[in-house]
Amino acid sequence: MRADDGTASLEFVTAGMILLLPMVYLVLTMSALQAGALAVEGAARQAVRVYAQAPDARSAEAEAARAIQFALADYGIDSSSASVSISCSPLGAECLRRRATVTITVGVSVGLPLVPSALTVGGPLTVAVGSTATEQVSRFWGAGR
Repeated sequence: MRADDGTASLEFVTAGMILLLPMVYLVLTMSALQAGALAVEGAARQAVRVYAQAPDARSAEAEAARAIQFALADYGIDSSSASVSISCSPLGAECLRRRATVTITVGVSVGLPLVPSALTVGGPLTVAVGSTATEQVSRFWGAGR
């Protein structure tokens, strides 16, 4: 019969690597996706707030773009890669008028962590994350101007 001295540590290291590495990667991936989701949610929410409170359409778009840039930068996401969509309701109406509804959608692609470039044949492995926020322009908008 053979002695089993020292095999427990080898089995522990082997089984630990097989079970622990995927779990660590899962946590890293979920953290990156959660950060992206929080970033776009905050960006859309802040952008629609400043848009609805702006004095005119030109400054509204500039302030919304700045809010999106700051919100995404807080999470380390480049704002130049974000897709932004602004829509108003009722359709065809001016966005900044009393009781109009403004909707802003922000989307980004979050890259998967630790993916080597050899595996990204058609482009980087990413997950698209997006958020939409809607706010009504105040019924007092433009009063006092």
